[in-house]
Amino acid sequence: MAIASILSTLQGHILESPLQSLGVAAILVPILYVILNEFIRSSARVKGLSGPTGLPLIGNLAQIRVNAAEQYRIWSRKHGAVYQIQLGNVPVVVVNSAASAKVLFGQNAQALSSRPEFYTFHKIVSNTAGTTIGTSPYSDSLKRRRKGAASALNRPSVESYVSHLDIESKSFVEELYRYGKAGKAPVDPMPMIQRLSLSLALTLNWGVRIASQEEDLFDEITHVEEEISKFRSTTGNLQDYIPLLRLNPFSSNSKKAAEMRLRRDKYLGNLNRDLDERMQKGTHDPCIQANVILDKEAKLNSEELTSISLTMLSGGLDTVTTLVAWSIGLISTRSDVQDKAAKAIEEFYGKGEPMCSADDDQKCAYVAALVRECLRYFCVLRLALPRTSIRDITYEGVVIPKGTVFFLNAWACNMDPDVWTDPEEFRPERWLEQPDAPMFTYGMGYRMCAGSLLANRELYLVFMRTLNSFRIEPNEDADWHPVRGNSDPTSLVAIPQRYKVRFVPKDAKALGEIVAKA
Repeated sequence: MAIASILSTLQGHILESPLQSLGVAAILVPILYVILNEFIRSSARVKGLSGPTGLPLIGNLAQIRVNAAEQYRIWSRKHGAVYQIQLGNVPVVVVNSAASAKVLFGQNAQALSSRPEFYTFHKIVSNTAGTTIGTSPYSDSLKRRRKGAASALNRPSVESYVSHLDIESKSFVEELYRYGKAGKAPVDPMPMIQRLSLSLALTLNWGVRIASQEEDLFDEITHVEEEISKFRSTTGNLQDYIPLLRLNPFSSNSKKAAEMRLRRDKYLGNLNRDLDERMQKGTHDPCIQANVILDKEAKLNSEELTSISLTMLSGGLDTVTTLVAWSIGLISTRSDVQDKAAKAIEEFYGKGEPMCSADDDQKCAYVAALVRECLRYFCVLRLALPRTSIRDITYEGVVIPKGTVFFLNAWACNMDPDVWTDPEEFRPERWLEQPDAPMFTYGMGYRMCAGSLLANRELYLVFMRTLNSFRIEPNEDADWHPVRGNSDPTSLVAIPQRYKVRFVPKDAKALGEIVAKA
């Protein structure tokens, strides 16, 4: 009766003063929404785990919009190696030390085998061509795709790709020599690095090369994949965490995501059709896509085949490209590193041969250590792709419920002072001193990067041939600190500022002859 009386009185007041009632409602409804939402946010948090709560509705989003991994590392000093943050209504457990990562991602590999789905990337960008293996939630389809990718990226398979690595790394050196006018002109190495990564990805997956950065396909794929990478950011797309923003019909973010999806669908379709035609004619070269199609036991449908293709394409362009770009820039300022690398290569190979053997599987210890230090220090994928738990996990007495999102802060783990006494220093020798020390750049556990063997082999050969062919000299002042030098602190992948350096041939005559033959 009391409720009925209140409702009756309220109805009468509304009828008598509709404008006044509307004004009151306009104030009360948002307040009530915020209050109710705070109860929902509070109940969603992991009980017993500390962490910054942030602001109403948005949580910590405003605090981690730029350089999120570094902010998480800073918060770990107050809240401990494992704590929770709030992204909108979504609680996220952040793991910031080598020891805690080993426990959570090492001992709970199967429990942390899935990925969360984000509105922008999964619902808009990927609703036609699908997702990469790395961004797909756990499923039977994922297991089939991982099996197919694993067979294409294991050690024997990587060994079979050496001829491709040979061609592309030689072409890379040739472009540095040609565009840099044999050391006389400073050159931006990024287009050459992009061509190297893209051509290798296309060769391995579809059996076609990008022989020159002047090709139209080069510009289209590098631009679209760079834009799509931004939509994979765990901090750059507010509508992923604040559902109200998805109702905005004028959202430029959603429109751009849809445009990039259509453009990617077009070149993926062309690459697949071209391979199908060559396979029908029997003129195709052996490649991953053809091998999987011909493997009757794989039983992959067209969407699963596309997922493997996307994985090969985005993996190299996202990580290898940016890692090489950071590394060349820093090494140009470190004559001591170049001198040590030159001495190590000379001891290993002798003089007079700029193009080291492509069969060398990371046997020059100093250069292998240099590659590992670049991977650790720059850690281009600062936050490993997020995980979702498929069952409850207990950590130090705290029960973290099924369905919780986890971030592995690979950047913080690589900078862990409990592993290294001088983590802020760029020092390749550390890997000769502690060869078994952990590195988190490729992730950890069940969902770590499947292409790490191929990436390491590619990076080593590129470093060997570049450092043995050229003296790299800086052309301008630049900050090569991995945080301060980041050109887009909101992006999933840490990208350096664009720069120019000089690639001065060490033996102009010998290198000129090799370039002429190439």
